[in-house]
Amino acid sequence: MTYSIVARDEKTGEMGVAVQSHYFSVGSVVTWARAGVGAVATQAMVEPKYGPLGLELMAAGKTAVEALNALLSVDTKADVRQVAMVDSRGNVAAHTGSRCIPYAGHVTGKGVSCQGNIMRNGSVWGEMLGSYKRNGSLPLPERLVEALEAAERAGGDARGKQSAAILVVSPERSSSYWDGRLLELRVEDSAEPVKELKRLLRYWRGYEWVSKGDDLLTSGKYDEASDAYEKGLNLVPEVLELKYWVGLSLLNTRQRARGLQMLKEVFKLERDWVPITRRIIKARSLRIDPQSVRKLLT
Repeated sequence: MTYSIVARDEKTGEMGVAVQSHYFSVGSVVTWARAGVGAVATQAMVEPKYGPLGLELMAAGKTAVEALNALLSVDTKADVRQVAMVDSRGNVAAHTGSRCIPYAGHVTGKGVSCQGNIMRNGSVWGEMLGSYKRNGSLPLPERLVEALEAAERAGGDARGKQSAAILVVSPERSSSYWDGRLLELRVEDSAEPVKELKRLLRYWRGYEWVSKGDDLLTSGKYDEASDAYEKGLNLVPEVLELKYWVGLSLLNTRQRARGLQMLKEVFKLERDWVPITRRIIKARSLRIDPQSVRKLLT
């Protein structure tokens, strides 16, 4: 009893699935994906086995259509299932059983399927697809969340809102099924799960940019690192810990003064970072000149 979207990004090859439902921890039963293989959504009178088994079949070379048909053919309760799959080549398959509770249905497009059951009306899945198509310039995670928001605007789940999730995987297949997960976020219980999922995605992007900054700094690309740090901090200005670590990193660059200013701002708002900094200096776990921060630690 939920709505979801599975899709493969034509530009990047990334694949993902996003979902919202009036059901606790919906991501634990609906969202499935494997890098270089595909993504699956299992819902309605859910049989979670469609997820891992569908991915195994696609990993063995079956298309999404072949994989879904094979599983439906041996399911005696296929008429109460709703399942959607997309494979690494962009093939899409979807099934809405004849006994799924109305409003129930799905719609597919190039590399994407949108589906829902027990919706407030029959327009929800079509609005999701329209949103996905309109937002083609966005990265895949943002496109998926925008589609969830479109579903809410169209009426959404007839029972209301509770949880949401998103899972995005790499186009590159890994030897281990657990590798290649680019993004996995879950909102287990919330009055506004899609809004919360969007907030978490913003946080994820902020941390991602700061991590890129660290990699660039290690490579000696100071200007590029500074730009990445700026983008990350601008996305999540409320996260003082990110500002703290960026400040420490900048102490060893031409932007030492900026790093000191960041640390000063953090220490003013959260004094707990002062003794933590002393511990870092004592442990010599990071390259920090004690003299450069001495005034800030008093």
